Amino acid sequence: MRKPLLSTLVLAVVSLAMAGASAQVADATGRWKTIDDDTGKVKSIVEITESGGKLQGRVVDILHSDRGPDPACDKCKGANKDQPIKGMTILWNLAPGGDGWTGGTILDPANGKTYKSKAKLIDDDRLGISGCVAFICREQVWIRE
Repeated sequence: MRKPLLSTLVLAVVSLAMAGASAQVADATGRWKTIDDDTGKVKSIVEITESGGKLQGRVVDILHSDRGPDPACDKCKGANKDQPIKGMTILWNLAPGGDGWTGGTILDPANGKTYKSKAKLIDDDRLGISGCVAFICREQVWIRE
């Protein structure tokens, strides 16, 4: 009698833990406004989606750019070189970890560089996205659209 009860209890705990991780991923999905660090203006809209338990973000609209209405990633390398930023995936492989998401990569289209990334919901309407080089990270706060 004890083994079936113990098995049921363990299964319930594992199921709750997995449901919590899935809910956490779902909380960050949606459309987010990126804010220009220098001007404070909304720069673009990034749509974050979930696939296979990981988050990715794609630029769906450019609202403010010094390089015209349809800027290209002229400083990017590889497949993104000279491609339009609108439609480009700039955030990928963020997996649930700690009190947010970790282990991802983020592309800064302004300089063409990629950084290790992590993210954390600040509240329902704000998402802290960090790009990191070694242990030095810079956070940008995105606002839910």
